[in-house]
Amino acid sequence: MEKQRVLIFSASALVCAATVYAGDPLSSWNDAAPKKAIITYLEHVTKEGSPDFVKPEERIATFDNDGTLWVEQPNYTQVIFAIDEVIAKAPQHDWKTIFPEVK
Repeated sequence: MEKQRVLIFSASALVCAATVYAGDPLSSWNDAAPKKAIITYLEHVTKEGSPDFVKPEERIATFDNDGTLWVEQPNYTQVIFAIDEVIAKAPQHDWKTIFPEVK
């Protein structure tokens, strides 16, 4: 059920994008079976009255780490976050036991 909700929300996001672009919702995709299947699926799960309709409150969003939430240039946000965390937590550590040469 959870996997279905993820797919439904992802599909819904694509439909919303289609509305925004009002043209080809996946313009960078090849016009092939996968693209057609996704668009058809989205149409079915977002059309009220469809037997496959999923209510908006039952839809969920998920994101993977492919750049949808994290920027990739010039530095990965994860790297910047990790460096900031080390700096923030540094006073809590006794670096002399780890790096005796640090004064």
